[in-house]
Amino acid sequence: MSGLSETLPGALREIRTRPLLTMKLAVRPLLVIGETPLTTRRIGIVFGGKFEGERLSGEVLDGGSDWQSVRKDGSTLLDVRLILKTDDDALITVTYKGIRQGPPEILARLERGEVVDPESYYFRINPMFETASETYAWLNNMLAIGTGHRFVDGPVYSLFEVL
Repeated sequence: MSGLSETLPGALREIRTRPLLTMKLAVRPLLVIGETPLTTRRIGIVFGGKFEGERLSGEVLDGGSDWQSVRKDGSTLLDVRLILKTDDDALITVTYKGIRQGPPEILARLERGEVVDPESYYFRINPMFETASETYAWLNNMLAIGTGHRFVDGPVYSLFEVL
């Protein structure tokens, strides 16, 4: 008996991607709201950064935020909104959800600001973009995925267009 996936065309059996950009965020020290009825809430204020890629590059503007929810298992859910400004002055909003999780000892080291191997934990995001720029209108109709690594002063991400 053959499996359902074996009957699917190739486009439905794999995800293809293409590099989009690398982004480094500058984040102020986390504001720890604390244990709420729903979660342990923390907020990171994004005050800058930069991004670069083959099709767009520029800076991350002041005013973004990263609303984090730390679950009881130690994993962190992200809810982020940013404003990008390209080198040719186009404004692009990016929103993403994400998750950072891994072995408790690795997560504890990250929380203390220690350097860890990015392959020792899982950190993924799903960015979506919005812009009025005709030059970058192609971003409005794309899904992206990204992988990240956390540093004390903010994360760095590699983003990929899902084809």
